[in-house]
Amino acid sequence: MARLYVLLFLVQIVLAVCALISCLSAEEGQVRGLPRIAWVLVILIFPLVGSIAWFVAGREPAAGRPRAAGPLGRPPAERRRPVAPDDDPEFLSSLAERSREQDRELFRRWEEDLRRREDDLRRKEGDPPREDDRPGA
Repeated sequence: MARLYVLLFLVQIVLAVCALISCLSAEEGQVRGLPRIAWVLVILIFPLVGSIAWFVAGREPAAGRPRAAGPLGRPPAERRRPVAPDDDPEFLSSLAERSREQDRELFRRWEEDLRRREDDLRRKEGDPPREDDRPGA
């Protein structure tokens, strides 16, 4: 009988170690129900029950397994992981648009500066400004 208790104790310890490794190595989006630190405390304080609870309710199901239906039979909402800026098409298009807008503004300022300098040169030489050079023409 003592051997059975030792065997069950060892199984409980192995299960708790596996649950701790699984809990600590899970990504942030895979931990559900409680915060990670709470799961670690539950596993350490209640090794058998905490380990079983972690494997049943604490982690997201693997991608290969079908997910259980949520309340009212609907599938649970997918958790979206943050997208890196260089992978986000909206961010990249906004950068391109911002760059085009800055280029347009720079080009507009250059044209205004060039017109102003041409007008200044014409005034110095005594030539009247031409019709097509006036702003708004």
